[in-house]
Amino acid sequence: MCHPTKHHVNDWLVVLFTFCCLSVLPAVPAPAEDEHQHRRPDDIRQYLEHLDSAERDQYQKPGQVVAALGLKPGMAVADLGSGSGYFTRRFVEAVTESGMVYAVDVEPEMLAYVKDSLVHLHTPHTAEFILARPDNPKLPTESVDLIFLCNVAHHLEDRTTYFRNIRSALKPGGRIAIIDFYHDERSGEVGFPKRHLVARDTVLQELTAAGYRLAREYTFLPRQYFLEFIPQPMTP
Repeated sequence: MCHPTKHHVNDWLVVLFTFCCLSVLPAVPAPAEDEHQHRRPDDIRQYLEHLDSAERDQYQKPGQVVAALGLKPGMAVADLGSGSGYFTRRFVEAVTESGMVYAVDVEPEMLAYVKDSLVHLHTPHTAEFILARPDNPKLPTESVDLIFLCNVAHHLEDRTTYFRNIRSALKPGGRIAIIDFYHDERSGEVGFPKRHLVARDTVLQELTAAGYRLAREYTFLPRQYFLEFIPQPMTP
């Protein structure tokens, strides 16, 4: 894929947790084998600035997303696939300096960008920056009230195992929120073949198999589903 366009910038976050290539790489048309292929953008800073485009706000509705999550001062949030920090910055404002935000990414340059953007907020905050592995966000045990993924889940491989393993990072009462593109016409142009997107019902089945249940579903996003899961009680 070429440089991301203004219409497609939000989807570039998804590449952060792929097993095949988890750098900040835009998607290219799929080859005959129907596999994702990605390459590093020539100008990462320009790429990240696209992720923060004001145009994205129109369909991403970040204020409504944060409000729906019910974040309060003192809470701890993990932003998996933090990318440009689009949501990270909003999370630190929501939980305030008394809370904690983990910006988690597999790309060091992205983490540096997020860290710099938080400095320029000129808002007191508490944040940590975790250079993750593709199969492990490296979150401390019982460290967060919320694990958040926006346009990342559909590039995770073996999602059931991944989400089963990160359960240990949730505090008692913690939850996982997943926003991702619809796999049909509702998502509009996403910059790669829609066969790579994962249906809402598939995510529901996989998270159920991983030991969670759907607690809430929000329908105000025009191009994406927005699901919130909580862990089921552990069986002996």
